[in-house]
Amino acid sequence: MDTHQTSLSPQSPTHAQRLDRLAELAVRVGLNLAPGQELVMTAPVEALPLARRITEQAYRAGASLVTTILGDDEMALARYRHASEDSFDTAPGWLFDGMAEAFRRGAARLAIVGDNPTLLAGEDAERVARANRARSIAYRPALELITATAINWSLVASATPAWAVTVFPDLPAEAALARLWDAIFAASRVDEADPVGAWAAHNARLMEKRTMLNARRYAALRFRGPGTDLTVGLADGHAWMGGLSTAKNGITGNPNIPTEEVFTTPHRTVTEGVVSATKPLSYQGTLIRDIRVRFEAGRITEAQASTGQAVLERMIGTDEGARMLGEVALVPNSNPISRSGLLFFNTLFDENAASHIALGQAYSKCFLDQNLDAAALDAAGANRSLIHVDWMIGSAETDVDGIDATGIAEPLMRAGEWVK
Repeated sequence: MDTHQTSLSPQSPTHAQRLDRLAELAVRVGLNLAPGQELVMTAPVEALPLARRITEQAYRAGASLVTTILGDDEMALARYRHASEDSFDTAPGWLFDGMAEAFRRGAARLAIVGDNPTLLAGEDAERVARANRARSIAYRPALELITATAINWSLVASATPAWAVTVFPDLPAEAALARLWDAIFAASRVDEADPVGAWAAHNARLMEKRTMLNARRYAALRFRGPGTDLTVGLADGHAWMGGLSTAKNGITGNPNIPTEEVFTTPHRTVTEGVVSATKPLSYQGTLIRDIRVRFEAGRITEAQASTGQAVLERMIGTDEGARMLGEVALVPNSNPISRSGLLFFNTLFDENAASHIALGQAYSKCFLDQNLDAAALDAAGANRSLIHVDWMIGSAETDVDGIDATGIAEPLMRAGEWVK
């Protein structure tokens, strides 16, 4: 794919040049990598062209060491087809312990996403659930450092053949791959004349919304739309985040490229009502469609899906916190990812196309006091879980109200767009 040319005009950047720009954004805007800092990167093998460019950019930025861990879909499938039954409760704890130790020593974290969204759709759901749970338990020490923003971390995407044909099933494979790259570059602002400057302007707009919401101090949000009437209580002392984020190591970067959201932490016991997903959820290789759930006292009491029901049930059964919310996010429907009209089958993109909620682990950074210990986070209402799974509930038909501590509601979004 390194030498592939898209259908751009002769004056437009080549594919290789756009890859270089994306790599630069990943290092300078996403991570804001510091001189002397190590980088731990994960990537699918198909993303090697981008991973190599990111490695180059990282060393140009002064990285002391870049360590890359590659994943391969065929190897993942081999496990489900040939491994012994008891192997599905096993995960490489030694690897994740090493990653956690690297983060404690100050390493940055970058994940290149691009996995096949339907890789495990035909595999035994119970085995998938067991493998995911084992991995989640082993990865938790590293994940907690990320969700607490102890380090600077970021996600960026690489088009891969299997992902591309899922998004564009009616196109030949090569054309689908080119179209997906175009979509990634556009959503990541790579095609702007000054991509780094475009991100600075975009972050400023997100900061305006964060500032407004933090000043309002809403006690809850109410979402209404087709199949949805949901009130999400917000955690005590919550803070809205989005765009730029300053890690506890003092480095400011963008955890997600692309991103269109502002988000905060719900109170785990104060969500009530019903909510219907507005996009399918791609979860660990299985596509879950038409999710509809009921919350009572913050906890999912009913859950339905037209496809992927067994996977949905196993996901919310991971642990007690998997049935409760760890994040709520507001995204205007007019954002570039939504305007593309594409379903990416990838949470990094699809969550940024619409307002969304996430089941599972809360972000401890989403509090006015950034130094709360575990007991204080629990008292404030923050959720704890082995999972953190975003799914989309917003659309052009969704209204959102902010509700203050006295119960008075005021419009925040109408027909999917900001009122203020």
